[in-house]
Formats: sequence, C-alpha cells, structure tokens
Amino acid sequence: MTHILGFRSRARLNGVHPDLVKVVERAIQITTVDFTVLEGVRDPQRQRKLVKAGASQTMNSRHIPGADGFAKAVDLGAWVDDEVCWDWQLYDKIANAMKKAAAELSIPLEWGGDWKKFKDGPHFQLPFKEYP
Repeated sequence: MTHILGFRSRARLNGVHPDLVKVVERAIQITTVDFTVLEGVRDPQRQRKLVKAGASQTMNSRHIPGADGFAKAVDLGAWVDDEVCWDWQLYDKIANAMKKAAAELSIPLEWGGDWKKFKDGPHFQLPFKEYP
C-alpha cells in the first residue's frame, strides 16, 4: 500500500528545510508504517514549554528556524487506525524508511531514536555539521 501525506501534514512542513521535506516526501512513499507530520517549525515559546514539561532537553532545537529561516527538524507520528500510535517498534520502521529515503537522496539525517541519551523516536533532523 502506498501512503501519501495529508493536507495537515503538508501544512506542518511549511518552513521546514526543503532537503528534509524531500526526505519526508520520499519516506511516505516507501514506508511500511503510515505516518503523520506532528510538528515542523516551533517558536521559542513552545520550545520552552516542552523543555519545562520534560518533552525536550534543549532550547537549541532544530525545530526553531535558523538564520536561513528554515527549521531543520520534524516529528513524525505513526498513524494507525486514524490516530497516532506510540508503539516504539513502529518508529523503528518509520526510521528505516526515513533513513532509506535520505540515503537515496544523499541527504544526511539524524534520528532521535539513535541518540544515546533521551531517545526520541518521532524526531528526525538535519545534522548541525552539514546544516548549521
């Protein structure tokens, strides 16, 4: 089954770096688990709330647009039976599609699920090194 990005997901990609948008667009075509874009661009106020709530650990979030005006992170949610499902194994499958898409497009990508501390399964970002 081929999946597509819905209107809401596409709207949530507004302001996200075009390279990361390309990866998400390719990943939805090849994923075995449907997903929705939960969040792209974030303002500093929202980021502060997430840090305070323990849902993030940094104010240096890639969701906050950089000097180039683009956010360099997205959070994706596994979409099962018309709702977001938080089962970790689904995020491994989404990550596989995102990593495969990034490799096909020669775009570097980091997955929050690969982090040693504070594993973040829904989070994908362009690396600081290549995308300051």
